[in-house]
Amino acid sequence: QMADPFLYDTGERSHYGCLGHEVQIEYLKAYVCGPSFPTDKAVIVVHDVFGWRFPDIRYIVDLMAGHGYITICPDFFKGTEPWKSTDHWADFPDWMKNHDPMKVDKEADVVLKYLKEQCGAKKIGVVGFSWGGMAVHHLMLKNPQLTAGVSLYGRIVRDSEERYSLLNPTFFIFGEKDHTISLDQIFLLEDKLKQYCKVPYKIKVYPGQVHGFAQLKPEDMKPDDKPYIEEARRDMIDWIKMFV
Repeated sequence: QMADPFLYDTGERSHYGCLGHEVQIEYLKAYVCGPSFPTDKAVIVVHDVFGWRFPDIRYIVDLMAGHGYITICPDFFKGTEPWKSTDHWADFPDWMKNHDPMKVDKEADVVLKYLKEQCGAKKIGVVGFSWGGMAVHHLMLKNPQLTAGVSLYGRIVRDSEERYSLLNPTFFIFGEKDHTISLDQIFLLEDKLKQYCKVPYKIKVYPGQVHGFAQLKPEDMKPDDKPYIEEARRDMIDWIKMFV
């Protein structure tokens, strides 16, 4: 059982004017932002439970684009309702059954095809937050087309050996005070990756940080958290730059 406040406060957010635009790719809507110069490198951003329109996620897309990547956040919920901060917590398990982060393969393929055929992308990475972090962990086990992945505070589910045979370099980011993911789980992940993983991986825990810390926009950060948020984002970008 997850405690209710796992959903970080989305009420106190500043407005965000996006830099990118929306596109339709087959049956999926997506938000895209690219750098000001041509590139054959791309990053897919996997949103959290609040969906592809959530301003914090669009901020991350624009941030990655600013570092030289064609960046895209597709609607992995395929037009269904994202979770809202006003929804009842008791309904969350049912909502999750219909929004399974392990069932993203088809959407990932649609987006990969678009990036390769329409955008000329040759190297493609993926980063995901919370729900999206779980999806990234899954995709890095299943999809060899993704050159590198960053999973940010994705809950660690279903312990089995095939959860650790990553296909390409993957970086796992966690907050020390995230009460949806215990430090024991993180130590277990590290242990198992040492045993089974044949590609570069990294796990890092950021002091004092709660679930959802890394996608806060600058004006929404608390001064004590700011250095850790900025460090996590730099680490995320550095990992992508190293491999994509």
